[in-house]
Amino acid sequence: MSRRLIVITGLSGSGKSTAARVLEDQGYFVVDNLPLVMLPDFMRRAQSGLQPDTAVGVVIDVRNRGFLADPDPVFADLREQGNSLEILFFEAGDEVLQRRYSETRRAHPLAVMQTVQAGIDRERQQLRPLRDRATRIIDTSHLNVRQLHDLLLGALGEAQWALLIVSLESFGYRYGLPPSSDLVFDVRFLPNPHYIDELRPLTGLNERLRDYVLSQPICGEFREHLDRMLEFLLPHYRDEGKSYLTVAIGCTGGRHRSVSIVEDLAQNFPSNSVACHINHRDIDRG
Repeated sequence: MSRRLIVITGLSGSGKSTAARVLEDQGYFVVDNLPLVMLPDFMRRAQSGLQPDTAVGVVIDVRNRGFLADPDPVFADLREQGNSLEILFFEAGDEVLQRRYSETRRAHPLAVMQTVQAGIDRERQQLRPLRDRATRIIDTSHLNVRQLHDLLLGALGEAQWALLIVSLESFGYRYGLPPSSDLVFDVRFLPNPHYIDELRPLTGLNERLRDYVLSQPICGEFREHLDRMLEFLLPHYRDEGKSYLTVAIGCTGGRHRSVSIVEDLAQNFPSNSVACHINHRDIDRG
């Protein structure tokens, strides 16, 4: 069975770790620092150990330089297994790499007791066989993290997967703010069903109580403002590389108004380019 296999390789400091994180965010099974000669056996085991549609990303570089010689038999074995093999080689200009090492204060893996430039030169030479066999060479000299993210997704045809995952969370202020919240909206200004005897035992999961909350004119006006704000904000969060966003809606106890708003927002979310998840943190309290 054909399985997509992305080999990430290239120069130290060129963005391989960032690329690996991008693949992980897209659902790839990613392995870092695997010796090249072990890759065919790993992929054979992956056939039974991973779901059939799970793609694999593997980072291979000079940290295992003793295993880099003659990659052709390895790649031939991988293709004979039926894997759809792609080799991405990341590189950058010497001055850019030197600056990145200076800013991070990391030691170049091939520059022990030598200058960074000497390590870069040796690395280019040792990785030449992999560069020559790359299906795509990516120069990150003038790319920021977000640009590299978008370029990589486009190169792999994964751009359509880059959905923003929105967690909609209801909570009660008496129990404190959710620590993971990005946006917090206080709906304690809405009429409180707690003071209506027949509604008090219910929660916002009950249609009758939810209809009471949502039918208030002030609630309808609030929802219109909230939708417009989310329509404005979400594309900008996505453009900045944010993958997860938590929108918290709070009322006094976290059982009536906030739950009703979260349920309605999930059913009528102002964007279809997100994946919504619901959490009613305090619905069972009180």
